[in-house]
Amino acid sequence: MELIKELRSKQEEIVGLKSLVTNACEEKDMREMAAEELLEAVEVEKQLQHELFRSLLPKDEADERDCILEVRAGTGGEEASLFAMDVFRMYEKYAQKNGWKFDVIDIMESAVKGYKEASGTISGPGAFGKLKFESGIHRVQRVPVTEKSGRVHTSAVSVAVLPQADEVDVQLRNEDLRIDTYRSGGAGGQSVNTTDSAVRITHIPTGTVVAIQDERSQHMNKAKALKVLRARLYEIERQRLHMDRSKLRSEQIGSGDRSERIRTYNFPQGRVTDHRVGITHHSITDVMEGENLDVFIDALLLQEEMDAIASFAA
Repeated sequence: MELIKELRSKQEEIVGLKSLVTNACEEKDMREMAAEELLEAVEVEKQLQHELFRSLLPKDEADERDCILEVRAGTGGEEASLFAMDVFRMYEKYAQKNGWKFDVIDIMESAVKGYKEASGTISGPGAFGKLKFESGIHRVQRVPVTEKSGRVHTSAVSVAVLPQADEVDVQLRNEDLRIDTYRSGGAGGQSVNTTDSAVRITHIPTGTVVAIQDERSQHMNKAKALKVLRARLYEIERQRLHMDRSKLRSEQIGSGDRSERIRTYNFPQGRVTDHRVGITHHSITDVMEGENLDVFIDALLLQEEMDAIASFAA
């Protein structure tokens, strides 16, 4: 309401200034001064209209939530697992840069000490809202450490970012869960456990499966698995509601589906390209250190907002 009052006041001011500019009885200096003020007032009016549109746009209530990050090695074998580790650490550094808390949920190492799968929680104001468009396929082009001929390989990892759900959001009934315990496996060393501490939880109605083996305590692994399961079920419901409502997200941004290639990291040329907004950043080292990720994130959020405004105004 305050914005509407301010906008109406500015529009009245514009009407008065237009009257001064076109009034032949006024002195030339006065008309020129009014013309300058009119240009400024029109710019302010545009800004107020934009702010008003933004304030009326539907808000994603999950934007302010903490989130769960899941990274999985895709095509590319061991090289993909090494890049999955790099990507997981990139988000850890980005979280620290933003003052967020980053906690590892589970890591499954590969034979070369990369990550077959890794998951973690990112806790802080607006974490999910900033990272929600990171979901999808991240492609890497580089010479693997195992490659002797210096040939560039293309590999891929999938990233999923899910809003964290509370027990209030997702109520899990015991009869809907099948909980299995087993002995932790892995690449050896500390990854192998001698007790059945690993936990696999299956949500029978949806067939969703979560397995955690990071902790030596079965109880702690179960708690972590339940947290991830709630997040996945909450996201399934959010996506269902999103499909039922009018689609505000731009096709250029995409669905956030893990099968969609969203970004390419080209190490030989030192560049990172986001295919949804067509932006290329030419310092891949900075990006992998968690710096300058905002170049892509801010552009994606702006694209979402502009598309929402266009849909709202249509």
